[in-house]
Amino acid sequence: MPAVEAIDRAEAARPQEGSQQPKTKRKQIPLSLCLSLDDIESAAEIALPKPAWTYFHSAADGLGSLRNNQQDWRKVTFRPRIMRNVKRVDLRQKMLGYASSLPFFIAPAARATLVHPDGELCLVRGAARTGIPYCPSTFSSFPHTDLAQCLKLENSLDGRGCMFFQLYVAKEKRRTIELVAMARKLGFKALFITVDTAVVGKREEDERCRAEQDHLAGRPDGALVQWKRRSESPGDDSPVLRGHSSSTLNWDDLPWIREAWGVDTGPVVLKGIQTVEDAVMAVQAGVDAIYLSNHGGRQCDDAPSSLHVLLEIHRFHPEILGKVEIYLDGWVRRGADILKAIALGASGVAIGRPFMYSLQYGTEGVLKAIQSEPELLLFS
Repeated sequence: MPAVEAIDRAEAARPQEGSQQPKTKRKQIPLSLCLSLDDIESAAEIALPKPAWTYFHSAADGLGSLRNNQQDWRKVTFRPRIMRNVKRVDLRQKMLGYASSLPFFIAPAARATLVHPDGELCLVRGAARTGIPYCPSTFSSFPHTDLAQCLKLENSLDGRGCMFFQLYVAKEKRRTIELVAMARKLGFKALFITVDTAVVGKREEDERCRAEQDHLAGRPDGALVQWKRRSESPGDDSPVLRGHSSSTLNWDDLPWIREAWGVDTGPVVLKGIQTVEDAVMAVQAGVDAIYLSNHGGRQCDDAPSSLHVLLEIHRFHPEILGKVEIYLDGWVRRGADILKAIALGASGVAIGRPFMYSLQYGTEGVLKAIQSEPELLLFS
């Protein structure tokens, strides 16, 4: 078969996207003018419908945690050394047993179809075609079977992707075991147990947007419904306010979750560690890696940034650095941020919001976001 014909057939076999535009047609900045992740975010603010922009942009309460994420990277500076041969630079990084082409992966985030009809499928395509991992959310817009099928097809066309599974522990143990079994069956390479969402954070920007929609729809008291339900059901069996996952998750649950995942299935990671004390307890509990995160500033207001926690680990328990792999997220926007994390002992970082914003351009936007990082790393 001629090479050109083979390439044409391969491209035709790739999962086809819907429209490359968001569902609501709005003004869009050309992708070629987006030179950084900040540019992609600015373009998203213009292009996305307000509810979609607000959902991804919002953070908890007074935005203290978000500001910590934004500001702390600048508080750590480099000590540039000179006269080094940097003609060849290798950006590959092994993360959780996977040889990634770059030292970062796509962080979990739900509701990607708010931005693009192909949602998480675009993220799978982008990750596979560039050889980095993707960690879909439990609450992916698409069934995980669809994501696994998309990855399988991409990898059959010389893709190099893999997926990790982010687990929100359900209120029912049976449901959690079902989710873990599904992830194992579909070939996810690592299990990320999210431990910082006993309740959902109070995000005023998001609530204000919903209140405006309720007002326009003639439902001025819509935001009070959940409070009313709570007050009418007092006691231990009442629903957890703002909760959609287990509010009882604790250290004693790790053994049965690990058993459901299987001994040889892949690494187990705790996602959402925000103190050095909990980092120590996670190591003692036998997890394979820890993921420092304050959930993008969306959960607990005035929580420390992940970088701050990593520095605390260096100061108070540096022995952790050699025992488990460490990952972190929280406003990673520049190659310099990635270099700082790795220099301080992290195995890699995760990037979330920028990839949601990149979906305004479909898979091409995801590829642009991924490919902008090597340039930022090389020229930092």
